Amino acid sequence: MNKSYSLHKIIDKDNCPFKENEYSRFKFGDKFYAEKFAKDLFAGFVDQFRELLLSDEEIVILPSPYLSIPTASNFLCYYFKKELNSFLFRNGKKASIESKIYRNQTYVTDYGNLDFNERVNLISNDTYYIDRNFINDKLCIFVDDIKITGSHEHTVNKILNQYNVNGDFIFVYFAELANKEIHPKIENHYNYFDIKNVEDIISVINSEHFQYNTRIVKFILSLNEEEFGYLINSISSQKSDELFHLAISNNYHQILEYKTNINVIKID
Repeated sequence: MNKSYSLHKIIDKDNCPFKENEYSRFKFGDKFYAEKFAKDLFAGFVDQFRELLLSDEEIVILPSPYLSIPTASNFLCYYFKKELNSFLFRNGKKASIESKIYRNQTYVTDYGNLDFNERVNLISNDTYYIDRNFINDKLCIFVDDIKITGSHEHTVNKILNQYNVNGDFIFVYFAELANKEIHPKIENHYNYFDIKNVEDIISVINSEHFQYNTRIVKFILSLNEEEFGYLINSISSQKSDELFHLAISNNYHQILEYKTNINVIKID
């Protein structure tokens, strides 16, 4: 079985079914909205898949692929799992377990403006690993924030086939671009709706519910020298240290475009 579910359907580019400013802050690390979105997403999901959830003994939940720095969808997945396990508890069922697809990313391009073929070509050089024995023959729920072209789902299905994984698979999205007449670049409209400049990034980092994710780390490391210096002087030393260690854990210090800024944090 291979199914897909999305809470919100985007059919009109001028009428967004969710609050764009909240989504934008979520994409840049505001976990308050990750939790809010996850609760809404699970409420819609369980209405449709209640019987399936209660009929399976082994449920595995997986966020979108990453190596060391979590994606925004990882936090959506975390709170979705809390809702799911509470539901399973209330119905006397075993809790779900979490797994992960490891991804070694090879590019710095933001693919929010790209179409399906461009996205697939861009990520084709990435390498992935999944623990086949851990998830085989289970109900696997893949949680992501938005489905624009379907390249993510295409890639995950390709990985599952490559590793000969059997089981029931459900791809769950907070939102989906249902009107294919709308250009995929609308994704970046949502991503950057509330994040326009370095001051906005600083505001998010210094907010109460912030946690670094892949998007904001890459954004910061791509800043010019002046903006980067301003940001580092506007956040705590603890946040700077966390940024440094996350960056090197993802081997960003080996990417030319990120090297200079990483070395500035190290020197400081």
